[in-house]
Amino acid sequence: MMNLNFKNILAIIGISFATTFASIWGYSKWIKPSSSFDSNNQLPTNYASFFNGNAPASTVDFTPAASSASPAVVHIKTKTNAKRVDANQQRQRNPFSDLFGDEDMFGDFFGGPRVMPEQRASGSGVLITADGYIVTNNHVVNGADEINVTLTNKKSYKAKVIGTDPSSDLAVIKIEAAALPYIVYGNSDEIKLGQWVLAIGYPLNLDVTITAGIISAKNRNININARQSDRPVETFLQTDAAVNQGNSGGALVNTSGELVGINSAIASPTGSYAGYSYAIPVNIVKKVVTDIVKFGTVQRAYLGISYPRDGLPESEIKKIDDEYRIKTNEIQGVLVTDVVEGGAAKAAGMKKGDIITKLNGVTIKSSPELQEQIARYKPSDKISVQIKRDGKELTFNATLKAKIGDDANLATSSKAAEKLGGKLETIDKTTAEKNDLPGGVVVKELGNGILGKSRVEKGFVITQVNDKTVNTAEEFYEALKKVTSASIKLSGIYPGYFGNYAFVLNLNDQNK
Repeated sequence: MMNLNFKNILAIIGISFATTFASIWGYSKWIKPSSSFDSNNQLPTNYASFFNGNAPASTVDFTPAASSASPAVVHIKTKTNAKRVDANQQRQRNPFSDLFGDEDMFGDFFGGPRVMPEQRASGSGVLITADGYIVTNNHVVNGADEINVTLTNKKSYKAKVIGTDPSSDLAVIKIEAAALPYIVYGNSDEIKLGQWVLAIGYPLNLDVTITAGIISAKNRNININARQSDRPVETFLQTDAAVNQGNSGGALVNTSGELVGINSAIASPTGSYAGYSYAIPVNIVKKVVTDIVKFGTVQRAYLGISYPRDGLPESEIKKIDDEYRIKTNEIQGVLVTDVVEGGAAKAAGMKKGDIITKLNGVTIKSSPELQEQIARYKPSDKISVQIKRDGKELTFNATLKAKIGDDANLATSSKAAEKLGGKLETIDKTTAEKNDLPGGVVVKELGNGILGKSRVEKGFVITQVNDKTVNTAEEFYEALKKVTSASIKLSGIYPGYFGNYAFVLNLNDQNK
């Protein structure tokens, strides 16, 4: 028994020895790992093998996008001539002073006539065609008497305003040149959160400057365009690319160098960049620019509904929740709080309390998203609207309309004078002779129409309508009837002051 046990023990030891030797030999031959230290007690240099050939991608290179897009971004400098301001006229402040600079007015200490001195400002723009069409912000060129454009090659040109749209804060200007570099449109619908973008412009009066950031939010409504329009369109792309005064109207491009937005505003408690900037999505830019170039004004369509705006106080949200027995913050869509008589929604069969969930198949989760989709269409376009009503899904076919009470092309209608507002009279003979004028039309009162919301001041003498001379009030109103677009240019003087002044007004952009 002892001999058997001894033999078994020897066999076990032999097998263990052979197995151990074979394991060590095989491991060292086929699976030998890299040592943490070499013979000199130094760290190895082959840690990349940890990724097994799947090492992280290299850092994004912005050079191609920057080099292809920056030549098409231009420097815009504007001049607004000095003019007298009535002592009782409320001081007007540039609504975009945080991004474009502010104006100042000086007057008599005792309330006498004040004079707004000559103003000079700087912004940016983007060439979109080889023959000189440029898109920029409305607030960059609004009210300017002179616009100069400088390219990256240092060549400068005089520019003229083709048309403006205060509702979206966009404008189109043009220089006379050919074979210019221009940016290709991208698609803002394809923009994703976290995507790299470049902001290109002329901040702080510097030469062309490029900054990088990511898309940090979409469909932002910051209630800034309401400062210059009663029908604001806001669905901004939010980025953390550094943007400052002078970047207004500049380009936001993707890493392929395609235009995805026009830089327009910043969120800032100081007036300087504080972390967030906002750009108008290029898909809205394309629609607005096309309309301005083709029609002289934007052909804006309306569904004819009311809905809660973003950012309502809790007290207002509670009232809505109680009235409709819903949780506003939890619904996936836009609540219809009113349907306008004579509007597209009413004609289609929509009702107060409906929740819009899709527009032409595109999911709608917020009012800015609804605004963005509607802004792409023009009056008479047909769309499908999917809604939820009493827990059921319904689809309506609607034909979009111009704003109720407006004609599709207001400028050709007799309502143009009513929209303009104010009180205008033929200039008296004495004043005309003193200012060496054959005639003209004096703005006696600004009123609550377009004149009252423009840069025109009381006492202005209109001598031309769209470059056509008018000597009497009758000729002025007759000229209004012959305007073929909703964009109208009024030229004239301020008696007692040097220089001619011109104001481009959009007859379709204000309430009666």
